[in-house]
Amino acid sequence: MTRRRLAWLKGGVVLAGLTPLALLVTRAAGIGSLGANPVQEVQQTLGITALNLLLITLTITPLRRLSGFSWLIGLRRALGLLAFAYALLHALSYIVLDRRLDWPSLIVDVIERPWITVGFLALVLLVPLAVTSTNAMQRRLGKRWRSLHRSIYLIGVLGVLHFFLQVKLDTSEPLLYALILAALLGFRVVDWLRRRTRRRPLNKS
Repeated sequence: MTRRRLAWLKGGVVLAGLTPLALLVTRAAGIGSLGANPVQEVQQTLGITALNLLLITLTITPLRRLSGFSWLIGLRRALGLLAFAYALLHALSYIVLDRRLDWPSLIVDVIERPWITVGFLALVLLVPLAVTSTNAMQRRLGKRWRSLHRSIYLIGVLGVLHFFLQVKLDTSEPLLYALILAALLGFRVVDWLRRRTRRRPLNKS
């Protein structure tokens, strides 16, 4: 794929990624409805979109290995940054709209409510990934960059756990996300073992 086509494709990915936010803003502006609990609707929409984008980001590597389309890697950064943006907005909606900048109450929530603790940790881990997502930082960090960005797997686990812990009754949806994440991580484990076996020298008789 040419650079120009890839640039257009990245633009399309960003536009599609921003669509849920645009629809949410439109509903908040009065064109539509946010339901009986607008704050909760905003938080849930931003949170689930962040988790969706995170899982899509984790899907890129399996798709590339299965299809052979190396240009897919060029979409990973845009998807990851979109996931971070939605996760940050999700947290800000809780801090500003729900807790109204009541910092003592927020600190208590982070300490005493497990789903908030897990979500806060996931967001903290996302920050260095977003900050070091540029080509310049990748060159500067070298091998450390790859090691740092492997934390995306832990962030995925924390994101799904955050979703699961805050659901009180029907856990079918977070369990579905957990199965998808398990499949994505399982593919990586199997692929790593397969490549390691290929690199291992044959025993001489």
